[in-house]
Amino acid sequence: MTEQIVMTATEIQKVLPHRYPMLMVDRVLELVSGERILAQKNVTINEEFFQGHFPGNPVMPGVLIVEALAQAGAIALLKMDRFAGKTPYFGGVDKVKFRRMVRPGDTLTLNVTLDKLKDNIGSAHALATVDGEKACSADLLFLIK
Repeated sequence: MTEQIVMTATEIQKVLPHRYPMLMVDRVLELVSGERILAQKNVTINEEFFQGHFPGNPVMPGVLIVEALAQAGAIALLKMDRFAGKTPYFGGVDKVKFRRMVRPGDTLTLNVTLDKLKDNIGSAHALATVDGEKACSADLLFLIK
């Protein structure tokens, strides 16, 4: 079965202000603007952070998994007309749990559901998985400027 790609990496760069090495979303598979997103990050050994985290035992830093989730959620927000062209910022992170190491060769699936949105502040629940196995879950708070 072939995956339906809703947004390619090039299209994502038209929405998100992030660029290499901080762009953490490679494709979007499902998107309902202002509600939810399903996206992917392909984790490769060529990522800069693997040079030091950890030599001989490469593991994606947890903070970057959370960043990938936040970027996916930002796409769902920035695709709304009222937020197009704006910049998303972290307002906070809560209830973060890491369940599985993410390594080179993994495809990180990013599932973010926006919970609340009032003016330019909101919250979301985020889940990152690898091959259907939970890698990280978190509640995200954000601010759009």
